Amino acid sequence: MKQALGLVSLVVRDYDEALEFFVGKLDFTLVEDTYIPGQDKRWVIVSPPGATESRLLLARASTEEQESRVGAQTGGRVFLFLYTDDFWRDYERYRSRGVEFVREPREEPYGVVAVFRDLCGNLWDLLQPREW
Repeated sequence: MKQALGLVSLVVRDYDEALEFFVGKLDFTLVEDTYIPGQDKRWVIVSPPGATESRLLLARASTEEQESRVGAQTGGRVFLFLYTDDFWRDYERYRSRGVEFVREPREEPYGVVAVFRDLCGNLWDLLQPREW
């Protein structure tokens, strides 16, 4: 048997604002951006550079309840873990582009890690695992 998570849905305020952050600042690849007229929404998928299976569906909040979850999908815990093959390259590039790091880099038994906040307020680990 083989299974994989196809998409992780990330609730955002605005598609273009989210694309500016993920594609413009984090260098994610825009995989798809299709307008769906019957639902007045877009199907927007981005993926980290070099990734083959992991992708994010950027889902614009369309109700008050969804709006209330923007930036707080996990109640303030780190939500997503962005693995990298070169921590310091990505850390310095992201900082130079205005990405806000809320926990400074540190060496852990599992790798080098720092925590950053995305445009909506969700927390991410930027992580170079020791074994990956």
